[in-house]
Amino acid sequence: MAAVSGLVRRPLREVSGLLKRRFHWTARAALQVTVRDAINQGMDEELERDEKVFLLGEEVAQYDGAYKVSRGLWKKYGDKRIIDTPISEMGFAGIAVGAAMAGLRPICEFMTFNFSMQAIDQVINSAAKTYYMSGGLQSVPIVFRGPNGASAGVAAQHSQCFAAWYGHCPGLKVVSPWNSEDAKGLIKSAIRDNNPVVVLENELMYGVPFEFPPEAQSKDFLIPIGKAKIERQGRLPHSSAHWNEVELKTSRMNKSHSWLHSGVASSVSI
Repeated sequence: MAAVSGLVRRPLREVSGLLKRRFHWTARAALQVTVRDAINQGMDEELERDEKVFLLGEEVAQYDGAYKVSRGLWKKYGDKRIIDTPISEMGFAGIAVGAAMAGLRPICEFMTFNFSMQAIDQVINSAAKTYYMSGGLQSVPIVFRGPNGASAGVAAQHSQCFAAWYGHCPGLKVVSPWNSEDAKGLIKSAIRDNNPVVVLENELMYGVPFEFPPEAQSKDFLIPIGKAKIERQGRLPHSSAHWNEVELKTSRMNKSHSWLHSGVASSVSI
């Protein structure tokens, strides 16, 4: 109590100086964003930017998506741009490809890429090959996206990775985001691309938060398709990985002295 009364009796200039010496501001915590919310943010920005962009797929509208990736978009953009479809992958993939040929920019969501096998003719023979077969006259600006690869407790028909399948198909660009920054930058680049792009997301990573740097928060933030991303610098040749393998390799190298000089490159483009 005596200390407080002593401060009150001092001139204001002395008190403020004393407070400056004894207290300091803590650094602002870095913004954390989950992979799910980063994809949502990227689609939202592109839907707002270009009225030709629309999203279609099973449960993407009123239910906010099976994995809640499209949460809030139907309420914001309505039935004409966020479209629920029947359980008919070949049907709605064909509608999306036709819309892309007519000048729109569809985002076609597969609830899992295992079910894209139902629409493989539309993805490969219609979307991927049309630009070549038309002599460069007909572009197909479409995005095929959804969860791909192993998950937890979803059985074999929901667990296969199709990165190698689609990566070997001429005419397709294939990307595989790992963290939130990758997810937003790549989905925006995919939507703006004039060619078919397959975006392979990882179901296990949807709810994982990552630091979201200030540049990634910009509406103009893009990650170029076709380039690897250095996640850990090293003097020795870099080890390539994608998805959660990036984290596993980086963690292993950070703990092991024999890996001190090795780097890790994230294969965000397959």
